[in-house]
This record gives sequence, C-alpha cells and structure tokens, in this order.
Amino acid sequence: MWKRLLVSVVLPGALVAILYVLYPSRTILEITGAQTGRAIWCAEMTEGEEFILSFTHSVNRRPVYDTLRAAGDHLIIVKSRFDAFGAGMPERSTEQGTFRVAEDGWLEWTINRPLPEVIVRVGRVANHTLRLKGREIPLTDLAEPGTPLTLRSQHRSIYTVWKGRCIR
Repeated sequence: MWKRLLVSVVLPGALVAILYVLYPSRTILEITGAQTGRAIWCAEMTEGEEFILSFTHSVNRRPVYDTLRAAGDHLIIVKSRFDAFGAGMPERSTEQGTFRVAEDGWLEWTINRPLPEVIVRVGRVANHTLRLKGREIPLTDLAEPGTPLTLRSQHRSIYTVWKGRCIR
C-alpha cells in the first residue's frame, strides 16, 4: 500500500515541484560585468515592466532619463527624456524615432528599439542610476567608475532568482 502511494502520488508530486522550481518561468533584469560575465545584481520583473536608466549628459551636463522595458529575452529602449539639447541628442523626428515636446516642456525621443542587451560604462561624472520598483540604485554601488556593465532581460527559474537574491 505504501509503495503504491509513494509511486502514484508522492514521486509525481515531487517531480512536478522540482520542475516548477527549475523551469525558467520568471523574467529578470540581470546586470553582469561586461568583461567577466559575472552576475552582479538582479531584479525580478513582470513581462513588459519598465525601468529607467538616468544619467548626466557628458557634454551639456543635463539629466537624461532612458526608459527601457523588460521583454522576455531582450530589452526594448522605449524613449529618452531630456530638458536640453546636447551632442548626440535627437532634435527632430526621423525614420528611427519620434521627437516631441511633452506637456511638461521636456523633450522626448521615442524609438521602441529592441536589443539583446545594453552595455553601460559606469560614468565617473554621469551618475548612472537605475530606477525601478520604487528604488534608485547608483551603478557606482555595483561597480567602479569606468567598468562596463551589461543589462539583460532573461527568463530564469525560481531557484536562480532565489539563489541570485533578486529584488522583487
């Protein structure tokens, strides 16, 4: 009787539980060292959840807010918001994106460009800051200035999320 119960109920249930924990069903934003590939930080995301990477523009020294979206196994650069033009900043709509002046006076460049990853070299003056889930994480808290970091959206298992101690 116990053998039959073990084989018919307990083992299949345990197998389902193990598969559930190991199956890559969670979307995470992961930051790794671009040169080492070593995971530095992660956050569990919902599919389509947006976050902001803010920084100070290197030439005009004004704030820039890049909105990105977690989309399964890639990121989407949604838009950039800035309050003044600077080198490399768009000034009109093109086939690559739409430029507009928002109601609050800020300038917006909407592109919705999918990328497998985004590499950011932690700035010495740029003050790169990740804003998500009501938190602000200065990238200098994760790596020394000058260090390249890779941001990726990936599917991971519950076990990997727990092991990596991702924020929720």
